[in-house]
Amino acid sequence: MPRQRGRAPEVTTSPETAPSEAATPDAAAPGRRPRLWRILPTPTGTPFTFGYAAVLAVTSLLAQYADPSLVSDLHRHSSTDVAHLSQQPLLVLVASALWIAGGIASPYAVGFLLVLTALERRIGALRTAGVFLLGHVVATLATEIPVGLSVLAGHLPDSSLHRLDYGISFGVAASVGALAGLFRPWLRWLVLAGFGGMLIDDLIAFTDPMTNWGHLLALSIGVATWPLVRRWRRSA
Repeated sequence: MPRQRGRAPEVTTSPETAPSEAATPDAAAPGRRPRLWRILPTPTGTPFTFGYAAVLAVTSLLAQYADPSLVSDLHRHSSTDVAHLSQQPLLVLVASALWIAGGIASPYAVGFLLVLTALERRIGALRTAGVFLLGHVVATLATEIPVGLSVLAGHLPDSSLHRLDYGISFGVAASVGALAGLFRPWLRWLVLAGFGGMLIDDLIAFTDPMTNWGHLLALSIGVATWPLVRRWRRSA
């Protein structure tokens, strides 16, 4: 998964990091906002991240303050478990991405704001949404389909078909992988090593191996998009 009025500073870039931020409204007017605004979503500069963050803020407040039985029911019906995916795949794939597992204080909530803002400023709103959805959908299916097959083979109990699964973490992990491809080599590998190491630690802890494998897969999906995101950045 970071201005003052006056003369714009000179920027030296490599071919992999050719400037594209001037294509966004926020970057077109340097000096109008403090640098803090460059790492946070704005309605004009990063409409996808800003709008999505607003929705997540609402659902997070609902999860925190609404009746617990109502929240539990909403989470259960939004879950991308095998039972729901076999009945209403499109509905639950969308609904599951409207919640933050762990709430607004989750590390993935912070990662969502910083990573998707940075990615959207470089490749645009629709392409950022595409990367996020690719990681969310593919990693979800890749972790849930084996569960269904294992139940059919008798290796897992039928209760595994109703495993609670929701949240934005797969999409964020894919976005981290994609964004890393736009960094300079030293920063790229630092990000991948740091984030990947955290995911491996979670997998070793073995508290939720299916989700942990999904995070690593989503990160790999983001890395696989490097040729696309680099082309998109040059054309932005």
